[in-house]
Amino acid sequence: MDPNPKAKGRERMAQGAIGERAEFSRRFVTLGLGAAMAASPSLVRASGSLSGFHDVRDYGAVGDGIAIDSAAINRAIEAASAAGGGTVVIPAGHYLCFSIRLKSFITLVLMNGSVIEAADPRKHAGRYDLPENVYEEQYQDYGVSHFHNSLIYGDGVNDVAIIGKGLIHGLGLDREGPAPRWHGLAGWKSPAEQGLSPDAARRAIPREMAYEGRGNKAIGLTRCRNVLLRDFTILQGGHFACYVLGSTNVRIDGLTVDTDRDGIDIDACRDVKVTHCLVNAPKDDAIVLKSSMALGEPRFCEDVSVVGCKTSGYLLGTVVDGTYQPSPYMSVDDIGVLGRIKLGTDSVAGFRNILVSDCICENTRGLQLGAIDGGVLEDVTFANILLRNPVNHPIFVRLSARNRAPDGNGPSRVRRVSFSNINVSGAPGPYASGVVGLPGGIIEDVSFSGVHVRSAGGGSREDAARDIEERPRSSLEPSFMGAFPAHGLWVRHARNVSIRDVSFSVEKPDARPAIVLDDVQGAAIDGVRSTLAPGAAVRAVRSRDVRARDVERLA
Repeated sequence: MDPNPKAKGRERMAQGAIGERAEFSRRFVTLGLGAAMAASPSLVRASGSLSGFHDVRDYGAVGDGIAIDSAAINRAIEAASAAGGGTVVIPAGHYLCFSIRLKSFITLVLMNGSVIEAADPRKHAGRYDLPENVYEEQYQDYGVSHFHNSLIYGDGVNDVAIIGKGLIHGLGLDREGPAPRWHGLAGWKSPAEQGLSPDAARRAIPREMAYEGRGNKAIGLTRCRNVLLRDFTILQGGHFACYVLGSTNVRIDGLTVDTDRDGIDIDACRDVKVTHCLVNAPKDDAIVLKSSMALGEPRFCEDVSVVGCKTSGYLLGTVVDGTYQPSPYMSVDDIGVLGRIKLGTDSVAGFRNILVSDCICENTRGLQLGAIDGGVLEDVTFANILLRNPVNHPIFVRLSARNRAPDGNGPSRVRRVSFSNINVSGAPGPYASGVVGLPGGIIEDVSFSGVHVRSAGGGSREDAARDIEERPRSSLEPSFMGAFPAHGLWVRHARNVSIRDVSFSVEKPDARPAIVLDDVQGAAIDGVRSTLAPGAAVRAVRSRDVRARDVERLA
């Protein structure tokens, strides 16, 4: 017989209350406050209050934009976590913060009118959590390597959410960081060659130490599971506004991100959905998938869908304020803004089972994807995309051998990539779409269907005769290639290419063919409309098994 049945009964009741509070928090995420309360009346009746909710003001947060409130917010999170999970509420106010640490079974609610501002350790008393992770070779950027130095971070947590109509303003975050350190760099020496531990070798680099205590991401999530990010806004989000690494079952829905470096990064993750997001990133990539070595091992980025999103490259802050002003940024290649959807550059393991559909890309660089670090890109679909006024190549697929990865990784492969129902207007004349492999690295099974491009044209005979250098160890960016020898689509070093129901029209006369195939083994072209005579629209060199039919001239 139990010597203390009443105590056991109280323990069971407490455990039930904890479970009910955690369940209520999850309902809040899914249904919203009112519906969650209606669905959980027993919680309110049993406790007499919403005990599953933790208002950060009850834990000492001031919200005046002067006091540092991160300690109070972390106390609220710790209290909710100790209760088995709960909902931490950020009410209207201006909260100046350093690192906020997420815990499992926590929902962080940013109420309408709430602003979490990233504090600047050069101006404010305090600092961000120190960077975790030490690498023998650091193949990826500093900002990809460390997550504890984020404004809001979760490391190894599960069943977490950040939701609401509030604003995260990364005003005090860095927008760059130290460079990678790996054997492919001239003069690189391993820590062992220096007679140092990896951590001591890192600390011997002044630039590394200069970033200690500073933050570089608005949201950083690593090795997490069951994540929901919904409805809030990130303004000026640091080097990476929202970076998710090595995580599974992630839902990112309805975010507005207006930033001057990367917007949303999905790296080495599985089962991720990015939906209905508005991402403005004039100086870097808007929505980007990666497969880096930040986890210390190659890992695929797979089973990811990006649906119903819009990306752009307008002046920082002018999407949030609704004015949509042009950005003067030209990037290092002097071509223009970025703000694109991209797969890469980091591609150590690679990408598979990727869907990008029903998106609008306005005033950005074009769709860009490839494998250049020894990984595999396969089974990728882009469908129902509108590109308006892209500043460079509307579509660019690349295979190369940069190989910023451990020795022996690779070779890179690209296969089974589909583009359908892509409409492009306002494209620049020099930069056609491209599928570009290497002499020893063939891109396979690429299809274009229902792709329609309207560009400026104006290409010369000299452009048509260009023999573009290979640069087998180049990165993903095609800027070095200059004008392509086609005004619509240039394919080099590929096998089994399908081009059906496409059109390439130009504003000004263009001396280049619409389509150029160079070293292509097997191509089916069926239904091409261009402003050229049928005999001049398609050119194939060093190619075999090329069949073209239904090639017509546009009126």
